Amino acid sequence: MTYQHKLPPLAGSLSYADETDTVKQLIGNHDGKWAGIDAEAVARMRLQNRFRTGLDIARYTAAIMREDMAAYDADPALYTQSLGCWHGFIAQQKMISIKKHFGSTKRRYLYLSGWMVAALRSEFGPLPDQSMHEKTSVPALIEELYTFLRQADARELGMLFRQMDTARAAGDSVKEQELLQAAENHQTHVVPIIADIDAGFGNAEATYLLAKKMIEAGACALQIENQVSDEKQCGHQDGKVTVPHEDFIQKIRACRYAFLELGVDDGIIVTRTDSLGAGLTKQIAVSTQPGDIGDQYNSFLDCEEIDPATARNGDVVINRDGKLMRPKRLPSGLFQFREGTGADRCVLDSITSLQNGADLLWIETEKPHVEQIASMMDRIRETVPNAKLVYNNSPSFNWTLNFRQQVYDAMVKEGKDVSAYNRDDLMSVDYDGTELANIADERIRTFQADGAKRAGIFHHLITLPTYHTAALSTDNLAKEYFGDAGMLGYVLNVQRQEIRQGIACVKHQNMSGSDIGDDHKEYFAGEAALKAGGANNTMNQFG
Repeated sequence: MTYQHKLPPLAGSLSYADETDTVKQLIGNHDGKWAGIDAEAVARMRLQNRFRTGLDIARYTAAIMREDMAAYDADPALYTQSLGCWHGFIAQQKMISIKKHFGSTKRRYLYLSGWMVAALRSEFGPLPDQSMHEKTSVPALIEELYTFLRQADARELGMLFRQMDTARAAGDSVKEQELLQAAENHQTHVVPIIADIDAGFGNAEATYLLAKKMIEAGACALQIENQVSDEKQCGHQDGKVTVPHEDFIQKIRACRYAFLELGVDDGIIVTRTDSLGAGLTKQIAVSTQPGDIGDQYNSFLDCEEIDPATARNGDVVINRDGKLMRPKRLPSGLFQFREGTGADRCVLDSITSLQNGADLLWIETEKPHVEQIASMMDRIRETVPNAKLVYNNSPSFNWTLNFRQQVYDAMVKEGKDVSAYNRDDLMSVDYDGTELANIADERIRTFQADGAKRAGIFHHLITLPTYHTAALSTDNLAKEYFGDAGMLGYVLNVQRQEIRQGIACVKHQNMSGSDIGDDHKEYFAGEAALKAGGANNTMNQFG
């Protein structure tokens, strides 16, 4: 695929010049009353604000995801990636960095984690990942993320326009045309987002209403999980309770209806199964005939055969192969599945979701192991050959320990001498630099490419990375600044690094929009504009 994430074309014209001419004509139609409006300034403002609504963003980014999915089907090396962002500024800086380092935002997305919304963005304060936060905080964060990405576009284009003016004032028409071409072919910071709708925050109607808000805010992809919405747990915690397939299918349909109602016809639904770690269900599935989806769900229940004569008061009984079976019920009223059925249930969940409107899968695992993931995806792909995964490269995994243990086990299987290693203590710094540790690190490095090739992982994401980076960087700064280093702790480890690494926000006034504001002041007030970016602005110290 050769697409670039360029902005949609300006409405009604093909170029910057055409747009300027169109606005001139519009101004001229008002008998001089709009004479103070500069047509070129309007054209620039329109170029800086191509996305007028969240639905514009959702439609634009859905098409990108569909192209990326097709590209991956043709070549699994073309997998996609994202990092979870809990604030618009984090998303903005991530995409600015990606453009700086790689020259393109292609196949790089955003991820919105319900965990981080609960922990960082709820008005109740920090909460566990149990869908207790306000549902409106999710679409509000989506809108915030895209507000910051659109501002990044406006900032970058504004700097190009200023350079154009400088070239024009110097009579350098060649440079001016180069900059104009760069502006017209500008690659936007606006990229697809996979947004976590948890378990739907209620029944299917509640899911539909929230899905609409998320799509209207700009979401082109919704990720929904098959847990009970009112007892939802983080995927890496205990106590997870799944729902029968028909209940979950209703919520898949609700999300699709929301997309279709809003005209995002190619919106993406990611269905997540927590069955690998979920050993409980709240209800027995409805089954009308042997082998139907309800019967298959119930077949995994841990049951004991009973005699009608000895049945207890309140027993729930199912017919299994002509025998009366009593599902084992816990004091909580929940029913438990048989041990060791998690993978089989994940496969059934995934196939059923794909057959009922899902576009991508998410299988929540307890460790990052390519072959474990592939063992389930191989079975799913027997029924749905182009099945693709979104996979959580989770910070809940101890990546170092997991991969060192995987290498240790492989060495044992190969008959190699492992006497120098203690499998239970492989996290120790004492093993850094050893053959085992180096092999493990290389496997971590290639995990995404290996998973994409072997296990059908189309999209790799890290759910909570910027939660951890914020904590780590703040700890390091606090240790230095409040310690003996004093101000040098900030200058040496923050500002000096920003300058030397070309971090855009070292010019924090520019990043916050002061130059854009100055441009607008000049549009509005002309020579009378009181601008902030003059010779005495200390931001000039940064070049």
